[in-house]
Amino acid sequence: MRIIKLDAIDSTNTYLKKLSGGGNAEDGLTVVTSLQTNGRGQMGTVWSSQEAKNLTFSVFKDASFLNIKQHFYISMAVSLAVYEAVKSLGITKIKVKWPNDILSDDKKIAGILIENVIKLNVISGSVIGIGLNVNQTDFTGLPAASSLLLLSGHVNDLDEVLTIVLKQIDIHFNYLKEKQFKILKARYESHLFRKNKPSTFKDAEGSIFSGYIVGISDFGQLMVKIEDNIIRSFDFKEVVLLY
Repeated sequence: MRIIKLDAIDSTNTYLKKLSGGGNAEDGLTVVTSLQTNGRGQMGTVWSSQEAKNLTFSVFKDASFLNIKQHFYISMAVSLAVYEAVKSLGITKIKVKWPNDILSDDKKIAGILIENVIKLNVISGSVIGIGLNVNQTDFTGLPAASSLLLLSGHVNDLDEVLTIVLKQIDIHFNYLKEKQFKILKARYESHLFRKNKPSTFKDAEGSIFSGYIVGISDFGQLMVKIEDNIIRSFDFKEVVLLY
């Protein structure tokens, strides 16, 4: 496994996508930086991180064995990988907030941005960007954020945490290669934040409604039971969970 360490970069995902586009990214190639100046999250959000306090990295994984319709299983696998990694570091009360934020005690500790490389309607590879709050303690203006240090009271070595996360990604990509989709989906849903609890949502038009998360579809849509026991499905750009 090759790891490229950079002092600073605008975005590790952007850097790795350029490498993969030029055919210079082998399976497992990882780019990690101490300072990411333009980190990106889902739906164009910004991922902000204090220098040398957290993990900001991207890893390239071969996903050519997957059908393009199975793309969300990559998100499931990576979410579960980060879940297991932080659990092994003594963190408790961990949940996956759809589609792939990692929470502990209802506070966000990790964000994941997956950008698949698609050629001729086939997923040739996946650029997986992960921001994990490790040793940062000041989250002024971000009341819903936390870190491994704040949650556990322990300072963690960033390289050691990186190794643990990358090992879990390999383990969970093996589930993908072995077509263990039902196992991945069941485990993902078992850790889903607010599942089967009364919750409030906002749709793309700005309307507020109540419902219960009952699971996800095979295509990664959020399944919400609303009034009259009707189940609606939403893509991640179509609904926001308010909590």
